[in-house]
Amino acid sequence: MRQFAGKVAVITGAGSGIGRALALNLAARGARLAVSDVDVARAAETAAHCEKAGAEARSYVLDVADRAAVLAHADAVRADFGQVNLVVNNAGVALMSDFASMSWDDLDWIVGVNFWGVVHGSKAFLPHLIDSGDGHLVNISSVFGLIAVPTQSAYNATKFAVRGVTEALRQEMRLAGHPVGVSCVHPGGIKTNIARDARGIPEAERGGKRFDEIALTTPEKAARTILRGVEREQAKILVGPDAYLLDALPRVLGSAYQRVVSAVVKRAL
Repeated sequence: MRQFAGKVAVITGAGSGIGRALALNLAARGARLAVSDVDVARAAETAAHCEKAGAEARSYVLDVADRAAVLAHADAVRADFGQVNLVVNNAGVALMSDFASMSWDDLDWIVGVNFWGVVHGSKAFLPHLIDSGDGHLVNISSVFGLIAVPTQSAYNATKFAVRGVTEALRQEMRLAGHPVGVSCVHPGGIKTNIARDARGIPEAERGGKRFDEIALTTPEKAARTILRGVEREQAKILVGPDAYLLDALPRVLGSAYQRVVSAVVKRAL
């Protein structure tokens, strides 16, 4: 996708963070926006900012873990805008817990949003992207889709899964000759609310100061990097200097990277 003017972009989790930054960046480039979030007020605020920038924008309340809701959302966006060119499955949540003690409810919650949410969005919108003749699908994984980290087993599982389904889907689109690019995004530490809203974070760290200290990239910079990757039809989009470091770690060290990560986590705890 070489340009975004006049294109219809669908963004989940657009109420804040990377999702909102993407919407505002695309609005400035002349895209038409369908923005959704589980928080209806946040989604409406993002749409209002996009309209203030001169873009056509609509907000939707959406729980991406609800398959029927996502399927209905895809139909509604197509009806409202007439086409769909770009879909960014951005909605995500975080959970900090060792595997042995995490609850089934927490596991179902994070898998429902982070994995099934991406699958629902990809499956529901794919026919519309193909029909557009110039489509692109962006699925947000994480650097934790590249390496495994103690206390992040559930988050790792969902983000590795997003990477797998996205990379396979990209190949399928190419083999079938469909006019749909597919990109998997691996952000490093981004200054968003994901750590503050996570489950399992100790109350003393709930304010997110510790995360803010290690998060190296703003949502705005992340959005620019992602959209540049879309323009270049990149399969893998790394966001932030830490993402490049962590991407290289297992390729250089093999499975020995786990000893390095464990040592770092031990010192941090």
